[in-house]
Parts: sequence; C-alpha cells; structure tokens
Amino acid sequence: MCRNIKTLFNFEPPATEEEIRDASLQFVRKLSGFTKPSKANEAVFERAIEEVTVAARSLIYNLVTNAEPCDREEVAAIARAKSLERFGTLQTEKK
Repeated sequence: MCRNIKTLFNFEPPATEEEIRDASLQFVRKLSGFTKPSKANEAVFERAIEEVTVAARSLIYNLVTNAEPCDREEVAAIARAKSLERFGTLQTEKK
C-alpha cells in the first residue's frame, strides 16, 4: 500500500494538491488497514485524509533546503530504469 507514497518535497515543478492528497490517502489506508472503509467508518476515514493532507501540505511548503530542486522527469526515468533492471520486461505473448 505505502509503496505508492513518493517523496514530494524539493521537486520542480512542486507537488500538486492532488499528489499531496493521494499520498495522504495512501497513508490513512496504511494506518487503518482499509482500502475502502465501511459506511460506519467512512466519515472518520475522510476526515483523517483531510487532516493528513493539511499536515502534509504544511510540511512540504515549510521545509527549507539549500539543495537544488530535483527534476521530476529525471527521477521518474531513473525509477523506471531501476524497475526494468529489477523486474525485466513484461512478456505479453501467450504460449
């Protein structure tokens, strides 16, 4: 579940609101153990997502660094290359 949470700080372009909320959703899912809460827990689940989003946004926007921002495309290309090296190519042919 949490493998989908990516570093959002110090990137150019900066993290979007959608990325921050998506990371917050993944975090709440991991903590709760639910990918989709029951009706009884739906309201508290959504409230937790919103509260984590506010905290994550505050953290990301207020952190300070002297490092140059990372380029999102370069980081994504490196991640794809590592994934390809680790898992190889997918075979789409059926035998």
